[in-house]
Amino acid sequence: MLTLILLLLTIVGLLVVMRREAGAVPALAALAVLGLAGLLLGSPILGLLLLIGAAGVAAAGLPALRIQWLSPRLFAMFKKVAPRVSDTERTALEAGTVAWDGELFSGRPQWTSLMRYRDDGLSDEEQAFLDNQCSVAAGMCNAWEIAKERADLPEELWQYLKKEGFFGMIIPKEYGGLGFSAKAQSMVLQKLTVNEMLMITVGVPNSLGPGELLLKYGTQQQKDHYLPRLADGREIPCFGLTGPRAGSDATSLPDTGIVCKEIVDGKEVLGLRLNFEKRWITLAPIATVVGLAFRLFDPDHLLGEEEDRGITLALVPRDTPGMEIGRRHHPIGSPFLNGPIKGKDVFVPLDTIIGGTEMIGQGWRMLVECLSIGRCITLPSGASGTIRYALGWTGGFARIRRQFNVPVAEMEGVQEPLARMAALGYIAQAAVYQTANTIDRGEKPSVPSAILKSQLTEFQRDALSHAMDIHGGKAVTLGPRNYIGIGYSSNPVSITVEGANIMTRNLMIFGQGAIRCHPFVLEELAAMDTDDLKAFDSAFFGHAGLIFGNIARAFTLAFGLGKDTVPFDATAAPYAQDISRISAGFGLCADAAMASLGSSLKQRELLSARLGDVLSNLYLASMVLKNWQEGDKVEGEAALLHYSCTFLLERAEQALDELFDNMPNRILAGTLRAVVMPLGRRWKRPHDDLTREIAQAVSRDSTLRTKLLRNTWDAQDGVKDNPLAHYNALLHEYDRAEALYRTLNKAFAKGELPMYALHPEQRVEAGLEAGIISEEDAVFMRAFEAEVLEMLTVDDFEYDEFATDKENILRHNAA
Repeated sequence: MLTLILLLLTIVGLLVVMRREAGAVPALAALAVLGLAGLLLGSPILGLLLLIGAAGVAAAGLPALRIQWLSPRLFAMFKKVAPRVSDTERTALEAGTVAWDGELFSGRPQWTSLMRYRDDGLSDEEQAFLDNQCSVAAGMCNAWEIAKERADLPEELWQYLKKEGFFGMIIPKEYGGLGFSAKAQSMVLQKLTVNEMLMITVGVPNSLGPGELLLKYGTQQQKDHYLPRLADGREIPCFGLTGPRAGSDATSLPDTGIVCKEIVDGKEVLGLRLNFEKRWITLAPIATVVGLAFRLFDPDHLLGEEEDRGITLALVPRDTPGMEIGRRHHPIGSPFLNGPIKGKDVFVPLDTIIGGTEMIGQGWRMLVECLSIGRCITLPSGASGTIRYALGWTGGFARIRRQFNVPVAEMEGVQEPLARMAALGYIAQAAVYQTANTIDRGEKPSVPSAILKSQLTEFQRDALSHAMDIHGGKAVTLGPRNYIGIGYSSNPVSITVEGANIMTRNLMIFGQGAIRCHPFVLEELAAMDTDDLKAFDSAFFGHAGLIFGNIARAFTLAFGLGKDTVPFDATAAPYAQDISRISAGFGLCADAAMASLGSSLKQRELLSARLGDVLSNLYLASMVLKNWQEGDKVEGEAALLHYSCTFLLERAEQALDELFDNMPNRILAGTLRAVVMPLGRRWKRPHDDLTREIAQAVSRDSTLRTKLLRNTWDAQDGVKDNPLAHYNALLHEYDRAEALYRTLNKAFAKGELPMYALHPEQRVEAGLEAGIISEEDAVFMRAFEAEVLEMLTVDDFEYDEFATDKENILRHNAA
């Protein structure tokens, strides 16, 4: 009995020490005291074993002892197995900052650190711009006209965008820009996603374009010249990075710049001779100034001894001799302005290099640092906005579209995708807004940018697929009335650009995060590079303490023991506590994967992707909780919070489960499963009751629907028609209409109306004649049904409308 008590005390004591990462001394003390107790109280074998364990802890854990014998051996072994980090990878790793993503990677997230990113909302000026200028711009758009008839925005819209400073949102006011916060920029783009071509046109100059590069790295002369002209639209920028052989692997640039001298206007000028071929460059066909990335060489040593000077960036005016620009690609679905750029022997002076000669060879770092912010905003904001509009349209359509005498919104088969769309939109809004808020607080979130870009554009793909399914024939028939089909068909663009999702998910999220966000790995690699044993000892044993801590945290939290205190209300707190539990398991699994696979983990993309999925879902769930805690809660929102968090945590556990199933070391996989999920998976798919409640709310004139659609273009105040305004108006009157539907359908079923009264309009007239409804009700239903029919109507065209070559049309029934 005594032996059992001592054993239990030892386990509990070590778990406590491990959870607190208290170090070797407390563990040594616990083992020594319990070992002596065993010897003195009649359990000599266990006591001896505990004292031997204490000696082992002292030898391996006390810095003064381990540095003499253990650390040098571990350091030598580490040098053999640790992956070598290339200069390109190191640049990517050093770019940006680590914030909440690092907390999740540690396995011991401190929630107070997340809540410190206080949200002050938008300024009055930003909100006014969102309410007014954005509504005007959105109101000038019709998807069919822009995509099929113009293949461009209307001229008056271009002029309005320039006049109101849409292209200068990130440019400070002293240069003529709007000087907007990241949150405001994101909200503007979300509102403008009512038309994807409009969003792209505004988003690109405010993202990875010369404007942001000039702000961060440009010389004062470059800033003074270009920024005011970019802000008011006198200059339209594009940036040439990708090419035939440089897509996602942008570092493999074959484009070159050779340092040389040339006679210009009778004077010898030191400059660059550029040869390049770029593809898929947004705004290239109309750009007046082109940002270029190329590999710079100095074979004649005009700048110094080094010949290969690395990736460099320059700004080249459109009219520079030798540059070919103006042709177009045809992006799938929506022909936004995108095209190739070519240049042969294009000579430019050295002062075209962004940042001047001091920034030669710094191009990759410049691009990565800009991407860490731009990828957090442009495409994720586009995805969030798209989902919100799709939800608004689909919820309205599902309510007014009746089949089998009921709205399809009452059918559970429709309610399931409708609720999923609401959750995807809710998560996306929270993630984009809260991450933008961290940018406004000084962070440059590189790993979260990869999470948001890949995850939210996939959410967009799912939401649009659900919207198309629910709309049915209304959505698959293109024309001016179709508000969703063109956006659906162009969705692959978002999946592909700014780092294809396949690459981002499989390589970047965990591959970059494992080193960048880990509390100790970067320090260990730095110690290896500098051959610093003392620094390695500190980092390695700090790392070991973290591993033991995560073992203890993951195991005890799996049984509900020692839950963290979290700064959330009773509704959200359980989710935060389980994020902490899964975070501990994730941290442990990440270390186990890196230790067992070493440098080969780079090639095990399926495992890396699953670890990235765990981190992604934990990050998104955290953003949802912060948004909930700080936001104005409305009726029905708790159900959406429960659905969203359940959805994300179930996905996180699914990724862990698949990781355990596929790790090559089966003993390690089984051990990890026993520690991280000893009771199995905790989370299942959201309950059907939540699905029904959410679907009802978003397909009615509810406070939840209103909140989800806040800051969209939802008023009938534009030059073009607004489908969302139509649906909102119909839903506002729907309860009255539904009562009359029931009255008329009941009367028809009883034979009180003529059997030929099959259309709603016929039943209204027959019901009025029979005295079943009043004249006032009949007037209301005539107007209501006319509006419903208009929203259900699709377009048709002349037989030869779609043929570009009318001479080759087959006239099948010419007679």
